[in-house]
Parts: sequence; structure tokens; C-alpha cells
Amino acid sequence: MKKQLEGRNIVGIDIVKISRIESMLEKFGKKALERFLSEDEISLGNSPKSYAGFWASKEAVSKALGCGIGKECSFFDIKLKKDKKGKPYFLLSKRLIQNYSIQNTSLSITHDGEYAVAVAVVETTFCKEKDLSF
Repeated sequence: MKKQLEGRNIVGIDIVKISRIESMLEKFGKKALERFLSEDEISLGNSPKSYAGFWASKEAVSKALGCGIGKECSFFDIKLKKDKKGKPYFLLSKRLIQNYSIQNTSLSITHDGEYAVAVAVVETTFCKEKDLSF
């Protein structure tokens, strides 16, 4: 029976069509952004393209945690930031850090044509044996 330790570096990925965010902005204006971003996060972006990357980032983080956006992890449990060079990163609520034993995180956002893609890595000390046999 093969077993693998689950935990350590966990990856989440998400893709968003930029026109989806454009449509939200046309229909709801700034309220669309306030649905998933704080004021500080809104000020980091400057176009539907960047906001699509932010949406994808928060979804990717929640997928890395294995819960998705919902009761366990809301959009506002994840805070997006940029360093001095403009590289994106994220912070997590203390509750998520404790619940998932999170030690470190990493984020990459890219855009190509009509799409924004984000990959999030969450490093955790939480380990659980997972049976991979059939």
C-alpha cells in the first residue's frame, strides 16, 4: 500500500476571463470590486486586467487551502499586496494561519490575451497520511 504525506507545499491555480470582470464593472461599478477586494487592494489595480488577476489569486489561494471561497475562507480572509518592485503576494487572516498551520506562501499572476491566471503556493506543517492505493 502506497502512502503519501499530504501537506508541506500545496498548490492552487485559477484562470479568469478578463471580459468577465469587465462585465461586472460595467454592470455594478466599484461595488463589483468591493465584493472581493478591500479598498487597499482596489488601489493596487488599475484595469479589469489587474482585477481579474486579483480574483484569480484569491481563488487560487482558497484552492490551495482545499476549501474554496465560502464559509471556511472568504475573499476577505486573503489580502493581496505588492512589494516595492510590484511583485504580488498575499497575507492571510490569523484564523486561516492557525487552522491550516501555514508557514509560508507564494503567489504568481500572469496575463495572456483574454485571460488572467494565478498560482498560489501554501507551505504548511499540517501533515495527514493519504492512502493512494486502489
